[in-house]
Amino acid sequence: MPTSALDRMTLRDLDVEGRRVLVRVDYNVPLDNGGQVTDDTRLVATLPTLRYLFEKGASVVLMSHLGRPKGGPDPRWSLAPVAQRLSRLLRQSVPLAPDCVGEAAEAQATALKPGQLLLLENLRFHAGEEANDADFSDALARMGEVYVNDAFGTAHRAHASTVGVPERLRPAAAGFLMQKELEYLGRALTDPARPFAAVLGGAKISTKMPVLEHLVGKCDRVLVGGAMMFTFLRAQGHGTGQSLVEDAFVPVARAFLERARGASVDVVLPVDVRWSTSLEGDQPVTVHASPALPEKGFGVDIGPETESLFAGVLADCRTVVWNGPMGIFEKAPFAHGTLAVARVLAALTRERDAITVVGGGDSAAALEQTGLADRVSHVSTGGGAALEFLEGKVLPGVAALSPRPASVGS
Repeated sequence: MPTSALDRMTLRDLDVEGRRVLVRVDYNVPLDNGGQVTDDTRLVATLPTLRYLFEKGASVVLMSHLGRPKGGPDPRWSLAPVAQRLSRLLRQSVPLAPDCVGEAAEAQATALKPGQLLLLENLRFHAGEEANDADFSDALARMGEVYVNDAFGTAHRAHASTVGVPERLRPAAAGFLMQKELEYLGRALTDPARPFAAVLGGAKISTKMPVLEHLVGKCDRVLVGGAMMFTFLRAQGHGTGQSLVEDAFVPVARAFLERARGASVDVVLPVDVRWSTSLEGDQPVTVHASPALPEKGFGVDIGPETESLFAGVLADCRTVVWNGPMGIFEKAPFAHGTLAVARVLAALTRERDAITVVGGGDSAAALEQTGLADRVSHVSTGGGAALEFLEGKVLPGVAALSPRPASVGS
């Protein structure tokens, strides 16, 4: 079972008054051509942690990566735009250190007073970050006295800032965002209110099969959409036209269906498919029953009957985890199924007090596009991390945090 927030120290377990807290955040946000932040969701998600630390009399040093700079510092990937946006959100100055390590950055960090904040420059300007280099970890650890990880989106990476630093800087605890991620995802896997359903979509079955295998025996129902449905349809002997099929996974899909049946887990596949001769959304869309798909063209979304079927299957569920869109949601003509699932989850949350958790990545982006992100229980900020957690993997950035003392209540 993945390490959870219940067995690691969290922010409220720390005494931070008068101390300098080094916080790993995930401010890897999109920028426009002018270098301005276009989506500050990840910044906003960390504000509760930052405000709590200020209220408790701590000073804060933030560290994050941005993009994939190669070969050292690159002005295109400076965190300067992030510092500007964060200063507006916090309504206080957020100075940017010239580097994430070194004498100048250390001097700025040690000069901080309670309630003040410093943002370190991009961690990935140094190769030692992704290599989890010992000397680089030592240098980062000198920036703080206490460590907090509030970057769930990077928790699946064994980097210096997520593993090396907490090994050196104790105590090391989860911030409020990290805690929330682990509690919602962990509860779904260990103690879900039932019926518990997983809705899985996306392009490739190969990336989702580990999740499917781990969820068998944990959930009661699995609903499959997205292009990965065609590998399952092929496994049932149906034609799939020119739709994406991972041939090597056809027998894997067949074996999974048999295993699920043996575990009394209902696997619900689409009964109809929206179809087009173009993936660009510039050609007519038709609807065909799943067992009778045309030889020419592509499946681009689940069909209207499947939307109704999925809504009925989910109607009495008390826990739902959703990871992956139902179609090529970036194209408006192919977004109907994804929108339908989003509406169902919002209704379940509101009307049945269901726990609805949306994995990061494309499913989170799709939910944001629907305008319903604030109407589900939790939207994960970490695509890869959420996926690995749902696979049952231990996340290195969580395992590196200090164990919660037995005397501290959960």
